[in-house]
Amino acid sequence: MHHTIDVENLIFKYPDGTHALDGISFHIAPGEKVALVGPNGAGKSTLILHLNGILQGQGMVRVAGLEVIEKNFARVRAAVGLVFQDPDDQLFSPTVFDDVAFGPIYQGLSEAEVRTRVSTALHAVQMQDFAPRVSHHLSVGQKKRISIATVLSMQPEILVLDEPTAGLDPRGRRELIQLLRELPQTMLIATHDLHMVAELLPRTLVMDNGRIAADGNTLALLNDDALLRAHGLEKP
Repeated sequence: MHHTIDVENLIFKYPDGTHALDGISFHIAPGEKVALVGPNGAGKSTLILHLNGILQGQGMVRVAGLEVIEKNFARVRAAVGLVFQDPDDQLFSPTVFDDVAFGPIYQGLSEAEVRTRVSTALHAVQMQDFAPRVSHHLSVGQKKRISIATVLSMQPEILVLDEPTAGLDPRGRRELIQLLRELPQTMLIATHDLHMVAELLPRTLVMDNGRIAADGNTLALLNDDALLRAHGLEKP
């Protein structure tokens, strides 16, 4: 069985020669829910953008059995639902329905199938009553849910989320964690929210200076004071 996410010796340099990713390798099995943590500038967002080809470095990236190369981009982007930190990067249509329908329409599905996909995705994030609403009038927490629905409507095998709890109030945060717990997809979540990591994600990758500094059981890593201190993390 293929790994859901395979990254081998991934190197990415910025135009000024700085190594943003310096030989990253890891494997995530189907159904795993994994945290990606580390200080700002560690390369977390840069890594995430390689998982559906927005950025391309040297090395090998394979998701859902597909190599992330140009001829596979359409299939990769259907298989990997990438949810950006700022929902306003993801929501640009007149209504919530249109935002969530965008991917399925782009895939060429029938109108009936598009409606089914939108309804299923909005139900999954408990926003089924919001289809006619205007996205930019919603709260940050509601927008985050709609952002997730816009990728769920593509029926991805994998969800990759960048800072999903950023900007949420405590209730919105708890609701989002509960939502993520119930979704069946394989997940990689880049976050500073170590409380969420402890609660939701059994495995953690610690990233620093463009490298994987540690990879293992979340609770073991979060109890390793020296490791956390060395990589600018605070015990939750």
